[in-house]
Amino acid sequence: MGGAEVPKDRAIDGVDQLDFFLGKAEHSNREGFPAYVADRLFAVKWRNWKVHFIWQENMYDPPVALPLPKVINLLTDLKEERDDVVWHNSWVVAPVTKIVAEFRKAWRNIRRSSSALLTRILRQDRHI
Repeated sequence: MGGAEVPKDRAIDGVDQLDFFLGKAEHSNREGFPAYVADRLFAVKWRNWKVHFIWQENMYDPPVALPLPKVINLLTDLKEERDDVVWHNSWVVAPVTKIVAEFRKAWRNIRRSSSALLTRILRQDRHI
């Protein structure tokens, strides 16, 4: 879009969403994504669902690891206020778990390629 080439010497975490953003595609190429705060997985958004593993009521409260995931249907509870959805919709946790597993696998690959890139940069610096 901006004319720059995608670097080939490192892993890029991303999905091409250009057609979606330009209105050429009706649906996004991504069904869901993990929501991290620092290094902690707080939630995963999948389709019209959000599954929280850590809950923080407001920015002044400490984050709390939930004993059971909090499942929220964003179509019926946009403000994420109801707590009664998990029992009726526990099936949502299965596709969310798949998203987390795929992300963690991709992240391991990104860390490996980033490590290789850093090693190469450090070797080049020694030759200057």
